[in-house]
Amino acid sequence: MSSNTNILLTRGLRLISSKPNVLVRNKGVWTPENIVKSPYKDVEIPNITLVDHIWEKMDRWADKTAIICGVTKRNYTYNQLHKFSRNLAANLRKKFNIKDGDVVCVMMPNSPDYPLAVIGALQAGAKVTTVNPVYTPHEVSRQITLSRPRVLIGIPELIPILKEAIKLSNISLPIISCKGYTNDNIPEGTISFDELALDTTVDHSILGEVNRNAEDTALLPYSSGTTGLPKGVQLTNKNIVANCVQQDVDEIKYYEDTTASYQDRILAVLPFYHIYGLSITLLHKLSVGVKVVSLPKFQPQSFLNTMKEEKITLLNAAPPIVLFMGSHPDLKKDHLQYVNLMTSGAAPLPKLDVDRVLDKGKEGLIFANLYGLTETSPLATAPPKDSKDVKIAGYPVPNSEARIVDSNMRSLGPNEIGELLIRGPHVMKGYRDNIEATKNSITEEGWLKTGDLASMDKNGGLIIADRLKELIKVKGFQVPPAELEHLLREHPDVQDAGVVGFPDARTGEVPKAFVVLKDGSNANTRDIIDFVNKRVAEFKRIKDVVLLDSLPKNPSGKLLRRVLKEQYS
Repeated sequence: MSSNTNILLTRGLRLISSKPNVLVRNKGVWTPENIVKSPYKDVEIPNITLVDHIWEKMDRWADKTAIICGVTKRNYTYNQLHKFSRNLAANLRKKFNIKDGDVVCVMMPNSPDYPLAVIGALQAGAKVTTVNPVYTPHEVSRQITLSRPRVLIGIPELIPILKEAIKLSNISLPIISCKGYTNDNIPEGTISFDELALDTTVDHSILGEVNRNAEDTALLPYSSGTTGLPKGVQLTNKNIVANCVQQDVDEIKYYEDTTASYQDRILAVLPFYHIYGLSITLLHKLSVGVKVVSLPKFQPQSFLNTMKEEKITLLNAAPPIVLFMGSHPDLKKDHLQYVNLMTSGAAPLPKLDVDRVLDKGKEGLIFANLYGLTETSPLATAPPKDSKDVKIAGYPVPNSEARIVDSNMRSLGPNEIGELLIRGPHVMKGYRDNIEATKNSITEEGWLKTGDLASMDKNGGLIIADRLKELIKVKGFQVPPAELEHLLREHPDVQDAGVVGFPDARTGEVPKAFVVLKDGSNANTRDIIDFVNKRVAEFKRIKDVVLLDSLPKNPSGKLLRRVLKEQYS
């Protein structure tokens, strides 16, 4: 989830002492120090690993479906997921010499094998880094170089990308191949995922060597943070487990308990490589026994068919999906007849767009806009289920607090706009191998600087005002300008470059480049656009290049993207 993910809420809450799980509205969330405390009941955070948390209550739903592909209908029960992930874990230790703290890299679209790969790697003692399956070899190579994995896991369709990325990284790595969507043949030079996960002869005793605890890093997603090139966000077992149990408080419990006769069904169309899809849609829902219905990517027909065929009850979405649902003529009430609750992240949504979806749903359908960041595991604020106000971005989740500060880090009061800071057990350990970036993002008191401009009203309701960050949002995806600027400067005719996002009716924003050519160069803009776009995923592609004699910079030489945006808007 990126840092501009909104939520709803109207007033504070307090506990009724005689009923520990019952919450009532109360305005007393501001402290004298201008800190807004979470109005939700504190939760006990288990001192265990993420894997132990996922399996903690599995005996209640062992025979129920854990995950099923909405396209192929291939599936695993919870019992199978547990068994096969242990097989994979043991083989990763035995055949690939995975040790505690090593990194396993997963690059594939959503599928039933995705949680098997992630949980298996974690059970082997590894950290998991996930890669966008639409990345080019150059982008994959950079993440390989930064994360230094010991093993890569992909699907046949992506093996050529992984092999080329390995070459670009000048290293040798084993590749494990899962089943694909168009090709199940195991490519030459790779190892069969099924042979490792379905191995009935493997000795699980080797897993006794694993020694991981709550403070160890479990997930290593890459985020652009507030500036610059991607940074490895170190999310510990405690971070993710905390964020899971923070979602279990009654007032913000966006699911029904799994019982012998009932199981919620969530549509997992948001990608698992992204922390929103991985943590909220997949890992948290597995920890509470929900049936996860995965789609490899968003396609209108498979989305509509799966909503109806699988009788989806829960849906985590992003703004483009919500807009599609509200406007597409083929989406009818019968597609939403079982849906009890929807959430949306990545960017705020106007009330009109939300209402268009609610009008198609059944009476009582709950819609919640969410706010979070990769660095907060990711959910940071959440609305009570009965909230109707889409302007308010919610309250901090249990065991956490928020404040608004000015440029001098002075805490501001109600309705004053400044940078949003968050503190709690879900805040990341820090950026991997980047002490300076960590120090710039987390204060000595543990406050995470979100990079978002916001205010909080007198009742503690969060209102996102704007982004301090200069990330470009394309269809909800983050596009770091520095990454594109770096690629532009690799062009033999480019002396300097700046990239900013400009509004676009279809995608939200589009990257636009401003380039200074080297003396004597006669390169044309089409060549420059093609040079960059061959090296990046589709959502990062530059749409326009403007040639300039110079770029606006401050006295220290820092590019002033804000000035570019103002001058050329």
